[in-house]
Amino acid sequence: MEKIGLKYRWHLAPADEAAVHDLANRCSIDRALARALYVRGYTTADLAQRYLVMSSDWVADPTILKGASAAAQRIMDAVERKEKVLIFGDYDVDGITSTAIMLSCLLPLGANINYFLPNRVRDGYGLSSKIVRKAAENKYDLIVTVDNGITAHQAVVDAKALGLSVIITDHHQVHGELPPADVIVNPHQPDCPYPYKDFAGVGVIFKIMTIIYQRLGKEMPAKAYELLMLGTVADVVPLRHENRYWVQQGLAHINKNRSFAVQVLAANGNVSDKAALSSRDIGFAIAPQLNALGRLDDAREGVTFLISADMGQVMQVGVTLKSINEERKRVDRAIFDEIVATIEGGAIDLQSEYLIMAGNTSWPAGVIGLVAGKLMQQYGRPVILFHLTKDGMAKGSCRSIPSFNMFEALVACGDLLTTFGGHACAAGLSLPAAKLSELKERLEALIQAQLKPEDLVLTLSIDAVVSLPDISKNFYAQLQRMEPFGNANPEPLLVVEGVTLVQEPRLLKDKHIKCMVFCDGVLKPLMFFNRPELYRPLCEQGDRPFAIAVHVVANEWQGSSNIELQGIDIAF
Repeated sequence: MEKIGLKYRWHLAPADEAAVHDLANRCSIDRALARALYVRGYTTADLAQRYLVMSSDWVADPTILKGASAAAQRIMDAVERKEKVLIFGDYDVDGITSTAIMLSCLLPLGANINYFLPNRVRDGYGLSSKIVRKAAENKYDLIVTVDNGITAHQAVVDAKALGLSVIITDHHQVHGELPPADVIVNPHQPDCPYPYKDFAGVGVIFKIMTIIYQRLGKEMPAKAYELLMLGTVADVVPLRHENRYWVQQGLAHINKNRSFAVQVLAANGNVSDKAALSSRDIGFAIAPQLNALGRLDDAREGVTFLISADMGQVMQVGVTLKSINEERKRVDRAIFDEIVATIEGGAIDLQSEYLIMAGNTSWPAGVIGLVAGKLMQQYGRPVILFHLTKDGMAKGSCRSIPSFNMFEALVACGDLLTTFGGHACAAGLSLPAAKLSELKERLEALIQAQLKPEDLVLTLSIDAVVSLPDISKNFYAQLQRMEPFGNANPEPLLVVEGVTLVQEPRLLKDKHIKCMVFCDGVLKPLMFFNRPELYRPLCEQGDRPFAIAVHVVANEWQGSSNIELQGIDIAF
């Protein structure tokens, strides 16, 4: 099936329908969901059952992770000898949860430990020589980086010269010479045999803490599983294999016993009444607030918020987080609208340009990555946005489409860049603003050499076609077996054909659309979020049938749960 929707080209992923039928029967699952499993590579009953029933079989021995055993032993020695240990984290959610997981695991062991989180504006990203000198002045013996450090070559050289031990734990792609740290733990480093590479930084430090607790014969603090889940979801790493297992475990933990932090975040996000929080709730209601942690005047408050047993203290920070997040949404929208106006005005010509690139002195560095992601989803193009500093530097955030590896492109342009790091689809960089035009020219050439025009067309990969009567509470219960959803394990995208509107759609807050659709004797609520441009076409459609691409969701209200549709696109 190929359809042209109002925003996307719809492509039904190919599948052996006889094999799908067999999979549905052998796994006792709805045929549409069996098809979703099949097109994602779970083509046999054994593979599908292993995916549906996540067990600890997905978890590899942490000692296989290169450097993890040595790092664990060095930290244990430091605890035993009462050495002063400094955790050097990052101001994003991954860095904050990584720092918190180390504290929550090592403080109960009596560690003499403190932590430093850089200020985004004042300190910039990553371990610096300035921080190393301060650590030496304050008589620290060991620095452990979490979620950063793989590019901190000079800082580590300086630390070693000052007599400090350094352990680097990171998950970002490796490029160039590795820093001369005592131990490096990063699944992407050369010769690391660990079978799973896609951890967030919090996953890497969790592995080291696991080894320590195994050697001590102790149970890991329950808090560690909550922090691992929050950091993994918020950092948008792939939710498959081991990551998916740990997120599932973390969700089970918080749904059994919500910490003060989770209670406050759930209340702020209007999901506190839900019987069980899902990965969707974490991703859409809670993670955006967690991203605000790095925008606090003192990011240390973010760590305190996550691990404090003082409800009053947690609630106080929670009020600040809600305020910051609301302001962040306002700034996001203003920047997004400004760039859309630039595109619609022709200053960025998407007919001839494959890359959306823009910068401004007034765009805060802390939000441009989020806006870049929204623009990438809106236009299906790689996006780089820059905060331009007063001293002539450009600090940028990249978001890219799956068909273009942005990290490799930055490696190819490394001679222009002052710093860079990240992954295939998300990266950060800095360079003199005077070199921006040359960077744009070279990236455009790389994109045009590697991609075909169809790679830049917004496409929906449809998992299955269903009828409206198929979408029942039983269907939703089976769908939940595929949780947790997220990056690389998206919610199944389904098409329902031949629906008609029962009444005129309603436009809510000038950006959301609420409808009621009918087909084959069944009525279902249908909601489109942030798609106001669909309102007029839907009004003009009248009672003529059309097709919808949707996710199936449960709407919980006052103790009852109704199965509804969340619309992604329509096709006439």
